[in-house]
Amino acid sequence: MSYFTQNAVKHISGTRLKLLRRRLAKLYGMDRADRLLDRMYQMIGRYGVGVGLSSGSNLSGLNQQDVVLITYADMVQSEDRAPLDVLREFCSQRLKGAVSTVHLLPFYPWTSDDGFSVVDYRQVHTDYGKWSDVENFASEFQLMFDLVLNHCSSKSPWFREFVSGVEPGMNYIMEGDPQADLSSVVRPRSTPLLTPYQTRGGEKMVWTTFSADQVDLDWTCPDLLFEFLDIILFYLSMGCRILRLDAVAFLWKKMETNCLHLPETHEVIKLIRNFVEVVAPETILLTETNVPHEENISYFGKGDEAHAVYQFSLPPLLLHGLLRGTSKHLREWATQLAPPPKGCHFLNFTASHDGVGVRPLEGILPQKEVLSLADEIEKKGGKVSMRSMPDGSQSPYELNVTYYSALSEPDNPELGEARFICSQALALSLQGIPAVYFHSLCATPNDQAGFSETGRARTLNRKKWQLSELDSVLNKKNTTSAKVFDWYVTTLRKRASAPAFHPDASQEVLDLGNEVFGLVRSSTDEQQSIVCLYNFSSQPKSPKPLDKIKHWFPACQAKDLISGGEIDWAGKELVLRPYQALWLIPH
Repeated sequence: MSYFTQNAVKHISGTRLKLLRRRLAKLYGMDRADRLLDRMYQMIGRYGVGVGLSSGSNLSGLNQQDVVLITYADMVQSEDRAPLDVLREFCSQRLKGAVSTVHLLPFYPWTSDDGFSVVDYRQVHTDYGKWSDVENFASEFQLMFDLVLNHCSSKSPWFREFVSGVEPGMNYIMEGDPQADLSSVVRPRSTPLLTPYQTRGGEKMVWTTFSADQVDLDWTCPDLLFEFLDIILFYLSMGCRILRLDAVAFLWKKMETNCLHLPETHEVIKLIRNFVEVVAPETILLTETNVPHEENISYFGKGDEAHAVYQFSLPPLLLHGLLRGTSKHLREWATQLAPPPKGCHFLNFTASHDGVGVRPLEGILPQKEVLSLADEIEKKGGKVSMRSMPDGSQSPYELNVTYYSALSEPDNPELGEARFICSQALALSLQGIPAVYFHSLCATPNDQAGFSETGRARTLNRKKWQLSELDSVLNKKNTTSAKVFDWYVTTLRKRASAPAFHPDASQEVLDLGNEVFGLVRSSTDEQQSIVCLYNFSSQPKSPKPLDKIKHWFPACQAKDLISGGEIDWAGKELVLRPYQALWLIPH
């Protein structure tokens, strides 16, 4: 046992040791648990991670300044420079004080799905830069990395070893039985679940949940677990603060089940959490599970699993409400939304590199409303991705569109712009941690040219900017992108100074009628409250009844944190312009 290991073990509590051992036993058997636990000890201190251990989780650093920017490593490009360095410089010059954390979507070598078919988890794609560029980024911003746990590329060394029958990769890939009844397996795609591959041992059917190029990994192999624990330690050494567990709901497979959210999947996540609590307790685990709400929040566990989950119901619900002119469904959903366990948080967003998932609307909106929403997105130049149902039919899974294009109004651009800004302000005000996609920051329209080139629906929402073009657009103050970008940066900086927007600050949803959505955020010390109002209508509207907000504004006077203006409605109605957003602080 190394010096670091001996020193580390002294600081691991008996309770945590028991937890780690119990989780290993549940996954891999009691007879293996002690040996695997000892193997885990030996990892502590690797890459310098775990040296100088503390005794428990430490997420107290989260506050209202924490905002995540979601971006590809090559979202901003310039000739003769590594995209990672170009992006870092752009963020440094334009987003300091507005964004605290940058989510660098998979920047590893890959073969498909814009990065999520990983060839080598320990390398930086040469088209993006080097690890030194990542480290430079980490010196200015906190970083989020993706850990793609469910699958790897069919061109990866692991899969080559599987094909050749060579250790360890020959044990890493999940095989399936084509004769088995797999009809109950939940599918996120309409492509075949099993794909035939020729190997040294003959033809084998490989589990391919997402595509033939994304071959599923076999987590019943403990060596695979330790491969990923090593990768986690390496990522932490490179500046990763938030670890995003991609497509994790599909991780464990078991015959005669739906292979989704299995107990073993939750146990793996809890094991990873216990491990990072030992080696880097400031690390945040974020699960990516684009499923109905109750299934999604199951990944909080009892406060012992993910530290954060995406608020997946928010993007489609907010989109539907603003397009239909009613906050009714959003209000009812938000009113019933139970707060996460202590120490856990929602990641609130409206858009990401993926499209707008509609499965999280199950149980919230009637199917006919979902289909109507899908039709409208197609009319706005978007696409609708489908998934296979158990009965053989297909159902909408994802709306492929930029959030700006989805809310735009071609005949009235200013109205569409106001509606889009309303959506973004609302997401920023909800309890939790806000996350902003790069193309929302810039109000990017659908990339039709990119879609024509690739034929992939998700390309519509994944435009790559040339730095010169982006600078030109943002420096022209009359462009929609410039106006939205300036609004975003200014609003985020103001938000960062408001303790009522702390992730732990309380939230109360107000019933102000169907056309005005309202909520109140109050700081944990009760020294500040902010009343947030949003007009979901294309017409001027008043929150009704006004008595609902009189408690905070007895003199009918307030300051709007967004605009900085003073508002006085004494003796008259408080009227919101079409799609106006207000963050009101008592005057």
